Amino acid sequence: MFPHVPDEHKTGKPLVPNGLGVVYVLFTTIYLFSSLYFLGEGKTINGVTSLVSAPLTLAVCILFGGFMGLLDDWMDLKWRYKAFMPLIASLPLMYLATQYQLRTAIMLPFLGTIEFSSAYYFVIIPLIVMVVTNTVNQLGGLNGLETVCPAIVLIGLLIGLNGLPESLLYYALMLGPLIIWLVLAFFNFRGKIFVGNVGSFAIGMTLASFAIITDLKSVLIVSILPYVFNSSLILLSIFFIGKKATVSFDGKKLVSDHRRSLVTLITYKRPLTERQVVGAISLLLVFFTFLAVVLK
Repeated sequence: MFPHVPDEHKTGKPLVPNGLGVVYVLFTTIYLFSSLYFLGEGKTINGVTSLVSAPLTLAVCILFGGFMGLLDDWMDLKWRYKAFMPLIASLPLMYLATQYQLRTAIMLPFLGTIEFSSAYYFVIIPLIVMVVTNTVNQLGGLNGLETVCPAIVLIGLLIGLNGLPESLLYYALMLGPLIIWLVLAFFNFRGKIFVGNVGSFAIGMTLASFAIITDLKSVLIVSILPYVFNSSLILLSIFFIGKKATVSFDGKKLVSDHRRSLVTLITYKRPLTERQVVGAISLLLVFFTFLAVVLK
């Protein structure tokens, strides 16, 4: 049912089914649509009641993320297009935020609370969606990076819900999607499947949308700092050096002779197995996610 692609970092380059992220998109969409029958179309957030549906808004954003990924898998979109396409998915989030009058301030460590006023709705929300979706998509290439690492951030967001009046609703919304994503992460980490761009774009959109709807922007921003660092290295290397990040595989371990991404930085003149690299980056995400929840 799914196209097979070679696993470049395994001996013999075995063929692995790709694009299994579509399972997450379909299951999550059905799950969120079904929740409308039990949770109702509208709800109250921060004392404001509206008919705008949080589950429906989240489902629409995830669907668009999956659609972006499918386009990229089929057409190999250039980054100039992929970078700005998530802005379209920010439209329903902007509308929900204005209807529920979500907080327009963001608390940042060492900088304090920054009030963005109306600019939050029309500038910051699109920026969050664009940055998170693209940075999550850029940190990939090894079994587990595209699944385990986002799962860590998503679990951190769920932990950050503790104390919110609507926490039970949000736990119910994300329980199903989290379970199916963890199942995909289990098989992806073992090298049995790839989620493809459809999966990485969809989960990136999930993180951004869920953080905005639950007003956990600060937790998200701190948690994804390793993602932002990785994308910054990649973009700086392309713009100023004109070269992409590459890692060599000798049949057992990965090694790099440059530092143009998080993966090549960790493997710079230091041969490591694929799982060691994924484990190191996952621990980095655990640290920043833990820090984000503590500083919330």
